[in-house]
Amino acid sequence: MSTVTADSCAAPDQAAPLPAGVDLEKETVIAGTVVADGGPVSGAYVRLLDATGEFTAEVVTSGEGAFRFFAAPGTWTVRALSRAGNGDAEVSVERGVNQVELAVAPD
Repeated sequence: MSTVTADSCAAPDQAAPLPAGVDLEKETVIAGTVVADGGPVSGAYVRLLDATGEFTAEVVTSGEGAFRFFAAPGTWTVRALSRAGNGDAEVSVERGVNQVELAVAPD
């Protein structure tokens, strides 16, 4: 029987550089920062929803508010949930790195 530790299930460090093997000619990356009142929001849950609104993935922002998803080209919704507030943005992305600044505010 194998044991699963918290580290083995954790999402990659969102602030880390892209892995060396990522080919941006073939890959689509949605990368950004969650902000509130002009500053980064760490520990926010960022969700990636497809064009129909279906949940696809979730990550937690780094200490600098950074998040990153690998996705297919197209239209996506990026939604952040945090103590500082919530927010979402619809983005149309192509191959390469697509930067998003996602502002959150109290509801």
